[in-house]
Amino acid sequence: MGENIKIAVNPPIQVGGSLFTPEQLVKIGTLADSQTKLEMTPFKQLYMEVPVNQRDRITKELREAGLEVYPSGFVVKSLIACNFCKGAEDAGLDTALRLNEAIAGIETPTPIKIGYAGCGLGTSEPLLKDISVVKMKSAFDIYVGGEPKGLKASIATKLLTGLVAEQLVPVIKAIIHYYIANAKGKEKFSKFVNRVSLDELKRVAG
Repeated sequence: MGENIKIAVNPPIQVGGSLFTPEQLVKIGTLADSQTKLEMTPFKQLYMEVPVNQRDRITKELREAGLEVYPSGFVVKSLIACNFCKGAEDAGLDTALRLNEAIAGIETPTPIKIGYAGCGLGTSEPLLKDISVVKMKSAFDIYVGGEPKGLKASIATKLLTGLVAEQLVPVIKAIIHYYIANAKGKEKFSKFVNRVSLDELKRVAG
């Protein structure tokens, strides 16, 4: 038997949340080996084992079906977004799509979960993510350091406020790359934030 590798599959960010079509589910089922188990992760991705020598073909077919495919493991996960209940324009769907395209799949010391909420309701639970963006009317706030697991779970702390949409990608990429360059081994992002301080991350973010 050949070597297998896990890929992460999810529907595109859209109004209504994580919505698969019946055709997409059929496509996943036909491409998966009969012995393969599909894992639904906490970050709204399906982990799917595929043969390494068929990964490119399977990835191409899944993307042609309108699905997104990313590496699994220690990477920035695809954006965990809200349902855009206030509408695509008011909640900033275009901004969320641009951000996801810029950051999803970047290799990191530990997996990074980035949340997006289109308003203060925060239905995507953004303050439990490593980094989160919350749209407040026409501006955006960035939070860092959320930790949902364990007995010492904690919510993220506000890092920056009042950003415009064009600032989000460079600011968040700067934070991610600073973490990559300065994390101690497999240091979790929440512990990294506590160690380097919010003031230092504000400096990095510019």
